[in-house]
This record gives sequence, structure tokens and C-alpha cells, in this order.
Amino acid sequence: MTSAEIRKEFFRFFEKRGHKIVPSAPVIPYDDPTLLFTNAGMNQFKDVFLGIGKRDYTRAVNSQKCIRVSGKHNDLEEVGRDTYHHTFFEMLGNWSFGDYYKKEAIEWAWELLTKSTEGGWGLDKNRLYATVFETDTEAEELWKKFTDIDPTHVLRFGKKDNFWEMGETGPCGPCSEIHIDLSEKGDCGHLVNAGDPRVMEIWNLVFIQYNRDDKGTLTPLPSKHVDTGMGFERICSVLQQKKSNYDTDIFLPILDKIASISGKSYSNTLQTISEIRNPKSEIDIAMRVIADHVRMLSFSIADGGIPSNEGRGYVMRRILRRAARFGRNLGMHEPFIYKIVEAVVQSMGNQYPEIKERQIHIERVIKGEEESFNITLDRGLEIFETVIEKIGHSKTFPGEDAFKLYDTFGFPLDLTEMIAAERGLKVDTGRFVELMEGQRSRARDAVKSSTQIAHIGNEFNDSNFIGYDQYEADVILDKVIDDKYISFNETPFYVESGGQVNDTGIVEGERFRARILKSIKYDKKLIHEIEILEGNITDFIGKIVHVKVDYNRRQNIMRNHTATHLLHEALRKVLGNHVQQHGSLVATDRLRFDFNHFERVTEEQIREIENIVNNKISEGILVEAREMPFEEAKKIPGIKMFFGEKYGDVVRVIKMADNFSAELCGGTHVKNTADIGLFKITSESSIASGIRRIEAVTGEGVKQYINERLTIIKNLDIELTRLFKDKEKLENELFKHKKIDITPKPQLAVLSPTENPTRATIEKVETLFRQRQQIVEQTNKEVLDLQKELSKFRVKSAGSNIDQLVNNGIPVDDFKIVTAKIVVANMDELKSMGDTLRSKLVSGVGVFGSVVDEKVAFVCVVTDDLIKNKKLQAGKIVGEIAKIAGGSGGGRPHLATAGGKDVNKLDVALEKTVDIIKAMIA
Repeated sequence: MTSAEIRKEFFRFFEKRGHKIVPSAPVIPYDDPTLLFTNAGMNQFKDVFLGIGKRDYTRAVNSQKCIRVSGKHNDLEEVGRDTYHHTFFEMLGNWSFGDYYKKEAIEWAWELLTKSTEGGWGLDKNRLYATVFETDTEAEELWKKFTDIDPTHVLRFGKKDNFWEMGETGPCGPCSEIHIDLSEKGDCGHLVNAGDPRVMEIWNLVFIQYNRDDKGTLTPLPSKHVDTGMGFERICSVLQQKKSNYDTDIFLPILDKIASISGKSYSNTLQTISEIRNPKSEIDIAMRVIADHVRMLSFSIADGGIPSNEGRGYVMRRILRRAARFGRNLGMHEPFIYKIVEAVVQSMGNQYPEIKERQIHIERVIKGEEESFNITLDRGLEIFETVIEKIGHSKTFPGEDAFKLYDTFGFPLDLTEMIAAERGLKVDTGRFVELMEGQRSRARDAVKSSTQIAHIGNEFNDSNFIGYDQYEADVILDKVIDDKYISFNETPFYVESGGQVNDTGIVEGERFRARILKSIKYDKKLIHEIEILEGNITDFIGKIVHVKVDYNRRQNIMRNHTATHLLHEALRKVLGNHVQQHGSLVATDRLRFDFNHFERVTEEQIREIENIVNNKISEGILVEAREMPFEEAKKIPGIKMFFGEKYGDVVRVIKMADNFSAELCGGTHVKNTADIGLFKITSESSIASGIRRIEAVTGEGVKQYINERLTIIKNLDIELTRLFKDKEKLENELFKHKKIDITPKPQLAVLSPTENPTRATIEKVETLFRQRQQIVEQTNKEVLDLQKELSKFRVKSAGSNIDQLVNNGIPVDDFKIVTAKIVVANMDELKSMGDTLRSKLVSGVGVFGSVVDEKVAFVCVVTDDLIKNKKLQAGKIVGEIAKIAGGSGGGRPHLATAGGKDVNKLDVALEKTVDIIKAMIA
């Protein structure tokens, strides 16, 4: 049977027994902050097992995408070095939610595995073993009574092997595992649970009847459930009679692709059990690692993950870098992993269409990470080699050097350990940890305010926040410490959280007044730092005082916060559903939003994002803020929640009345999107590999931004006019002074005053010349800076002209060729024009020519589809064009520049562009 047929047979078997086929949950569990990745089929049913959720069915079957790379279920180091562990795998499963229990689960599992009729797989019963939890007499008796298993093949084991837990906390219970003896004679039952591949677990029947809390206490669940999990890759290798999971039709297409790219062959010659457990071929190991890891990366990116420096993103980056490192064993020094995604899609795209739909996105993300890491890896390896030379015969790689590789060159510790292990070395991780802790300690020492609050925090009482709807109130002054820190029984002042800054304002009584500078949250205590303006505040402890939030400031903050929610959704609509928040700032004068994305956001995309947000503002949509149970909030379509956040049983949901956006958020917001006024993006930039940052303004901030822009333009005009006038005057003066021979002459001392200027006069002229020269140099610098600024304006204003050029482009096959002679100040400006042209070309080649410093300059751009499908490269195209003007050039496939000597041939060269390109694709 093929793997696809095995999967279908499993579904069909349980569908006939009343199970509903349900789709796999994403591998990114956005609704469960306790998990990095979906690591079991039961994850999506956790709420049902806990008795806080329901489904419209009580029996289910599916194949769940799973990732196990951290925590309890971590097989990373075994992946690739053996032939049956994986970071990504499919889990075939059937479930009962308070319906059938142990008897049916055991009976049906045995029936599917051993019967050769009615869709059974007909495995040899004598090679199968069942294990049960050491106190689960019930399960043991059911195996013996309702199946024809050899009674001596039912074995008891302890908690380590036969008590299943999803994590440190959560649903759990005893389990019964089914193992198969794959040894030559089928006589290795003594190796059950011994970690020997000759006797391998293939199916785990979990009987969920408890919930474990954070103290380790087991509490019986309201209902008993069945959760089974069968490793798809393992059962395929058994049914296809392969010695390795990698020899099945699941992996072979991927391994073939790796072989094609690398020029290496996968030996596929495993014969003995020692080879299966510990294969010797470094080539085979590398190919298995890469085949496994590219599957993990493809599915995690398709479901919205992105490599980064924290959380699940760090795990993804680590997996990608591990694959890239093993690629070096295949001689691969350039990005190549992204090319393998195509094979993953071909192998699994029919069952999981999301990877087919997002293939281009997956390839871009992986390629960008590979390019970034190759630079890091090459530099790190150079440093590594110098350390090896330095330590001589020592078998320990110094912790100081490992820390330097990490801190200075971004080299992960686990990568250093892996490379060191290949050289027979151990890294001094103890010293590394010491240095890391020292760095963290220095960072902690910098946070003086927080440390002080922690010291006095316990002296304050709990306080209640009332600032969602109240901006001023009469409250009780509860505590004052050092005339600097105070608290109230309740307060309208928002404490900085979730990126939103503190409120400021005033607290006053009959004979005192103080300014609220900022607020700090310590457990459930809300503490305010103050500056006393008049009077003695301690006289009012225990009495009613009046507090008032700076309303205009709060309004600006609320505008920016609600706009951030609109921006988040707009980014997802324009750039893709992979976009997730990676940080934010909601201030009084601006907002900042960090998000994962693999490339620069184009001007066209920025305009589209702005338009979406401003349209929502102009629609005047009500902004709803509601508190509700967390489980209810999770059911809101498209609800955004953030991994790592600790959500309570009750959460606050900010939702647009038209369902455009919904997020879990504790911040303050406007009542209607119309209150925002206007939204303008002021900058877009990269802050880390795969992480972009957008800054924007709203309301009054937009007015201020426009005024600043107008002022800059006005000042530029005035300054340029003045500078050019001054420059002309200075040059005239300098020309006059240069006519005087001011070079000191040895014979000057013997000449009479009447025959030559005096030394004092010459020195005065020299001083004047130096002063003028300094002014000229400063003027030239200022003019150059202004020219750069004007160049930016010129490039920006050229956008509409480029649109017209694209519309009038010459069609060739199914793409356009755009050529034009333009006026620019320098090569950087020409390249910027080229970038703008490329961003506007859907599919095409663009060539701009200009005269810069009395020489010909060209820039050529090619869109990605033509690089891939037509094999066109900007460097080759521009090189041929430049030859006509007596020059040469080249560069990258997507953008390249060239120069020429003969300015009279510029027009001719541009006219020949179409013919040159046609010849290249002929």
C-alpha cells in the first residue's frame, strides 16, 4: 500500500464505526499559550477532555500534523542519526469523548492491525505485544478477553512507559501501547520498551481520566475519554516492509530532490540492526536530517510560524540552521533548503493543501534565513578554527570563546557544541552559562526603578483599575512612601503594559497638588510615582482625594492603540496570514508595530495598508470592549492572541463591530474608529532577520507630521538658494586670493618692506584663505547632504512617471520590457529608481540609462518569476547592453548596474535592449 492508501484505510475503518473525520489542527497552537507546537492529536480536543468544551460529535478520527522538538517530547538529537525519529510527523488517531472506553479501543485496534478482511492490515499476531500501566488490571484483562493476542505478550510497565501526559500539566491517564517485533525470527519480545528498533512501538491507546494541576495533583475528569495515536511514518514502514521510515514513499521523493540538488546519493543499504540504530554514512545522516527538517519548516511556516530569536521562532531557526549545517556535509555552501520545499509539496500537498497554497511564501522565508545564516556560519567557522589552533591538544572548547561566538557573531551554543563534538571536543558550558548570567545581571541592574518597587512593593495594598471608562474620580489615598510613591484604593491611571505607555495626570486635595509621572504594577498593586507641586500629601492618607488623567494625552494614546489593531489586520490582508505581532509601542505621539515578514514592505503595499486602515476609520465602526471567559473568546472567528501571554479564565476582547478585527487586549481604546481621525505610516524598516517594523501616526500626530514635512521642504528651498549664492560668492573671493602668491619664500627675510608685502600681510591672507576654505568645504558638505535629501524626494516623486512607463512597456511573450533614459544625480539614485521600477513590475525586465559624471550608467532589474522560469539575469542583460556604450558591468540576478564610456551610444544601447532579451530567451 502507498502511504496515501494507508491513511485512507485508517479513516475508512473508523468512519464505519461512527467516527467523524476531522481536519488536522495547525502545528502552531495559537489558542494554547502553554504549547510551542502541536505535539499530539489530542491538543485540539484539550478543552473537551477538561470538561470545558464540546463538539457536535463524540467520536472522531484524523491524521494530525505534529512537531516535537522541545520539552518532554524531544527527539531532536536522534533525528537523522537513527532512521525512525522525526521532528515533524503525522499522528493517526481515533477519539472517544465520554463515549466508548478501554474495551472498544483495544478491540478495534487489534482488529485493524491483525484482520486481513474488512479493511484490516493483516499483521502477524505473534509479532505484536501490548503493554499496560502497572496498576491497570482492567486493561490487561480486556486484552486477554476480547482479543486473541498471546496472553504472554501482555506486559506491565511503570509510569515512565505507560502513563501518558501531554505536558507538565493537563489531561493525562494510563495507556496501553502496541509494539511490533521486526527482528528476523520474531523472537525479541524481551526488547519491548528497551529502545531497540527491532521492537518498535506503533500505536498508543491513552485512557484519559485525570487532570494534573501545576502542583502535580491528579483530579478525576468529569468524563472518561480515549485518545489514540499511531505514528504514520512508522506504520508505513511496517506495512511497506521497509527497514527505515526514510525508505517509504513519504520520504523518498524528498531524498531524491536532495540528491538531485547536492549531486550526492542516498545509499539506502541498511541491512543489520546496528546500522539501523547507528548508521555510519555521514552523507546518509545529513540527507535524513535535511529531509526531516524541511518538512518541519514547511508545515510550521505554512501555519504561520516564522524563524526568530525567541519562543517557537527560535526553535524553527535552530532547526533550519541545523539543516544548513548538515548541508555543508553534502558540499552545499549556498542556499539550497528552500529548493526542497517543492518535493515536500509534491509528497504531501494533496493531504495538506495549505503547504501547496503557501509554497512560494515558505520558500521565501527559508531562503532568506539561509542567506542570513550562511554569513553567520562562515564568519563563525573562521573564528572557531582560530580557537582550535589556540587551544592545541586540549579537549575543551573554552566557554569564553563560545560566548564570544554567541554574543558577537550570533553563533548559537548548540551549533558550537555540535561542531565541537565533530572534532572530539566538549564545550565548557559552565563558563558559558556564567558569562550569560553576568550579561543578564548587568541588564537587570540597569532597571533601577523596577528594583526599587520590588523592594517596597509589599508595603502597598491591592488596587482596582477603573480607567477604561473613567478619566477622573474621587478615590481614597491609601499609602504614601518617601513622598514619591503612592497608591489608591482604585485608580483611573493606566499602567504601562502590552506596549501601551503610562497615563499621566494630577492628584489633588484641599491643600496639596501632585503630578502623576508614571505607574507601576506589582502583583495586584497599582503604584504611582509622583512629583509634589504644593502642600503635604501625607496629611491626606486614608482620605478622599481627586485624581484626573491627562485626557488629551490619553485620547492620543487610545487613537494609536486602536489604529494598531487595524494595522495588524491590514498587514495580514496585504502581506499574508503569517504576519504576527512581535512587539509594539503605543505612545502619545506615535505607534510602532513589529511583525514577522521575509522582505521589505513595498511602497505600493504600504499605500494599500494605509488605505485599508483609513477606510475603516472613515466607516465609523463601533469598537466593542467586552470581558468574557477565555474559552468563549477562543471561539471568535479570527481572534488574535499571543503566544507566551498568560491568559486568565476571564479575558478582555477588543472587537470591531463589523468583525474586521478581534484581539485579546487589556489596553484602552476609542469608542469608534472615526475618533482616530487619520492614519499615516511614517517609516518601514528591518530590525532583525525576518522581523520588520512599521512606525505610524494618527489624529493630531498626522497634522504634526504634515507640518513637519512642509517645513522641511520650505527650509530646503531657502537653504539651497542661500547655499548656492554663498558658494558662488566664496568661489569668486577664493579666485581673487589664489592670484596672490602666498607661498612663503626663504628670501623673504632679506627683502625690504617696500619691495614685498610684509610677513604680517601674508599671514593675514593665509588665515583668510584657510577660513574661506573651511566655509567652502562646509558649504559643499551641506549642499551634498541636501542633494541626497532632494534625491530622496526626486525618487519618491518619480513613482507616478514609472507607473506610466510600466503601462507603456513593450510586451514580449507573457511579460513586459521597460526602458527609459532618465536624469539622476548619481548611481545610488539610479539604483533606487530601479528598485522602484522592480516593485511596480508584475512580471518583466526594466532598464534605465542615464549620464552620471559625463559617463553612461545603466541599471537593470528582473522580476523573480523570470529569473526562475526564463532564466533571465539582470547581470547578464546589463553587461550586454553596456558593451554597446563601450563599457561593462554585472551584479545579482534581480538587480545589476553597469557603466559605459561613450555617452553618444546611450540611446542606441537602450533601443537594443529588447533584441538582447529576446535573444536570451530564444
